[in-house]
Amino acid sequence: MSAVLPPFRKPEESADGPELLQLGSAGSEPCLRADAARNRARLLDAAARLIAEHGAAGVTMEAVAAAANVGKGTVFRRFGDRTGLLTALLDHSEKKFQAAFLAGPAPLGPGAPPAERLRAFGHASLRRTVDELDLQLAAEPAADRRFRVPAGHVQRRHVMLLLQLALPGADCELLAHTLMGYLNAVLVHHLTRQCGMPLERLENGWNDLVDRVTSTQG
Repeated sequence: MSAVLPPFRKPEESADGPELLQLGSAGSEPCLRADAARNRARLLDAAARLIAEHGAAGVTMEAVAAAANVGKGTVFRRFGDRTGLLTALLDHSEKKFQAAFLAGPAPLGPGAPPAERLRAFGHASLRRTVDELDLQLAAEPAADRRFRVPAGHVQRRHVMLLLQLALPGADCELLAHTLMGYLNAVLVHHLTRQCGMPLERLENGWNDLVDRVTSTQG
């Protein structure tokens, strides 16, 4: 059974275009030496595996230290506390996801037709959300901030740009909001955990939605 995660620190808000984002405060993570950066990534990968295998309850400082084969003090020095670790974990996951859809291989990254990239984006987003659902639910912002957090802005803008390529002249800003609603962690939680829907059905539904939205047939 997954434990309730602590509240996340609020990320800095920005209206800038699609770049890789640091979700924590700007001064919280100074530039790291190559070996320190590798160690940090190893700790975060260990924490991600624990969430995937055991849910949120598996993410303790002690468990992450053991999974990464380092001392517990190393984890505390790097992240401060469990909330800092979880915030860094979501930041790490978001950066990898953004790198994949902005510059990774097709069809998620550049090089495929826009509708195909949209389908790949939805599949990757759904799989990521299912894998780290407790973490994303803990980070879910309040209603007055839900559409202003930087990570959501980058993803929504990416979807909007793909829609503009597929549907010139359409109101792609509103269509992007509609498509992103399908991928919201709260809805994914309801459909998968409360309704028992398999991920495959959500992925097929996403394909159908993208095909219907981008179809130019009357």
